[in-house]
Amino acid sequence: MDAAQAGRVSVLVEACVDAIDSALEAERGGAGRLELCGELLQGGVTPSAGLIGAVWERVEIPVFVLIRPRAGDFLYDADEVDVMVRDIAAARAMDVDGVVIGALTRDGDVDIGTVHTLKEAAGRMQVTFHRAFDFARDREVALEALIELGVDRVLTSGGAATALEGAASLASLVRQANGRIGILAGGGINDDNVAEVVRESGVGEVHVRAAAHVESRMVHRRAGVTLARAAAPGDYERVATSSTAVTRIRQAIA
Repeated sequence: MDAAQAGRVSVLVEACVDAIDSALEAERGGAGRLELCGELLQGGVTPSAGLIGAVWERVEIPVFVLIRPRAGDFLYDADEVDVMVRDIAAARAMDVDGVVIGALTRDGDVDIGTVHTLKEAAGRMQVTFHRAFDFARDREVALEALIELGVDRVLTSGGAATALEGAASLASLVRQANGRIGILAGGGINDDNVAEVVRESGVGEVHVRAAAHVESRMVHRRAGVTLARAAAPGDYERVATSSTAVTRIRQAIA
């Protein structure tokens, strides 16, 4: 080992995946940990129990499960918190390594009560606070709140559109954390910019999608029918069932 290799700091690569083939590919490529999600095109939601179990049985690296009951913002009511507690219990029963959570108040602060409830539900599993952190009103205040809550790490771009653009902020968060909580850099990280992100920020872990388009194996293809949306809703809106709309439909056929 030469001097350059000896002085090189090992950086853990966490791969964000939403399918069994992606999980296996990430491990094959050398990922050190998986964040398992559903619906990544919507920013990620809790994956199915079947996917969690299948991935957990097939891979040898740690698996963290995203706990997010829906797309949209990170302001949750009591029913949604109940859903998250149940999902954490299901993940815990499967003995996965960790969960990834996040919740904010309407004013953009860490929702202390909700995060405490979710962390208690996680028991001995590791807990990562996800990129809800980047939507917080004050990241320095939010980081101290998460440290006080005993969260293990926070996934963040430094509050920027990408981790590369937020590298200076990430470096500031690393200094503030001072080993009390892990800083996991994420947001547009790829092979072209990862070395610069690590060098400029000083993080010891990076979160990547590392995705490529996969062509369908289907021979028969139906033209004119699609389930794909032209565009996803924004961060501060979502598509949800409306009782009024359901009533109108029922009335239309009464």
